[in-house]
Amino acid sequence: MVRTYDADDRDADLPLTQDEKAAEQEADRIRDARRPARRETLGRVRGRSGPHPIHPVPNADAGARAWGPDTAAMIAEAVGAGAKCAGGQSEGAGTAMEPGDTDDGYALLALGERLVQARALQAAAELRLGDLLADGPLTPTDLAAEAGCDPDALHRLLALLASDGIVARAGGDRFELTRAGAPLRSDHPASVRAVLELDGAVAPLVIGAVGHSLETGEPSFPQALGTDIYAYMDEHPDHGEVFDRAMDDLTRLVAPGLLAAYDFSEVRRVVDVGGGNGMLLAEILRAYPQVEGVLLEVPRVAGAAQEHLREQGLSERCRVVAGDFFAEVPEGGDVYLLKGVLHNWPEREALQILRSCRRAMSGTRGARLLAVESLLPDGDDAPHPARTTDLAMLVLSGGRERTRAEYAELMEAAGLQLEAVREADSRFAVLEGALTAPRPTTPA
Repeated sequence: MVRTYDADDRDADLPLTQDEKAAEQEADRIRDARRPARRETLGRVRGRSGPHPIHPVPNADAGARAWGPDTAAMIAEAVGAGAKCAGGQSEGAGTAMEPGDTDDGYALLALGERLVQARALQAAAELRLGDLLADGPLTPTDLAAEAGCDPDALHRLLALLASDGIVARAGGDRFELTRAGAPLRSDHPASVRAVLELDGAVAPLVIGAVGHSLETGEPSFPQALGTDIYAYMDEHPDHGEVFDRAMDDLTRLVAPGLLAAYDFSEVRRVVDVGGGNGMLLAEILRAYPQVEGVLLEVPRVAGAAQEHLREQGLSERCRVVAGDFFAEVPEGGDVYLLKGVLHNWPEREALQILRSCRRAMSGTRGARLLAVESLLPDGDDAPHPARTTDLAMLVLSGGRERTRAEYAELMEAAGLQLEAVREADSRFAVLEGALTAPRPTTPA
């Protein structure tokens, strides 16, 4: 992921051809078709015409962890509504209970309470409980001394984590990590500690600001913190480092699936577009000694990528370019790799990224584009992790998860053809695109 730039500036620096203008108009059409017909419709559904009660207030110092006072206002409004019902009946209270109604109500409450379980797991990651338990079981008192917590409060957190199988009692009052909880360790090969830490940082924003995004269809991060998420990370390097570590964790998880799904044996050069610290590119270079790499990232990340590749002994085979994938992507690649990039952006920006890749690909015969993304299920409501990240991307950046058909449509608008989709793992797929063949001309 890289930061956003002003769309008008990008367009001014990059004149569009007639085909590109038509493609951009098509992307706008796709975006507009997904939005509610009118914002007032949402107000009528809610039975109100005013703003949604959940509107976080800018609080750049507190960062994404801040809960704005409007959340308290929302709670006060709910309490007030309940007070009006006191002495009378709440909605639905006059309807007789049917067998199973109580269970249905509790089941729905249990879904809502997943929020607490998720926050407990995020807190465990923030406190580095996995690292503290790496050498064996400890009591809550010993853990609290290391983590700087209240022993009783930490004991209650551990009890909740134990009920989910993340830790287990190991005799007496001691707790130990289970296999399910082992990825909380920073040194675990499938560690997700940094991802959970990032989730904990942004969870209050996603929860508290979702009303604004539902009402407007726009991201809430700028409204809450005064700038877009990428500029915010540039301005707050400590938060940017948390984000980068989380992306490294996710990359480490998906790398084996990508290498199993796609054969790079005939590839000469891979261009990793928005490739973060270079972890995925490094895995490809190690697995295929004939491959050279080019990594494109923003200046904030490019330096770290260069250092990471040097530490891996790969700096001689890989060039790092600091740049902007909206404006230009390095030419000369046989494969252009976009891992977790397109879902960060709405249609217009995603199309611009794909157009940049298409222009770079046009100089290499047989060049391929590989987009590693989490696909929404086509045509049904089956459970999938992409449904959660879809809403989160709306709130954070205005991006979205997409179905296979939606990615095919987006690629077509950029002058690319989706040729294959391969499953990488239970969460991600590899979408392979190629340049659209030129249409034959009709003799005059």
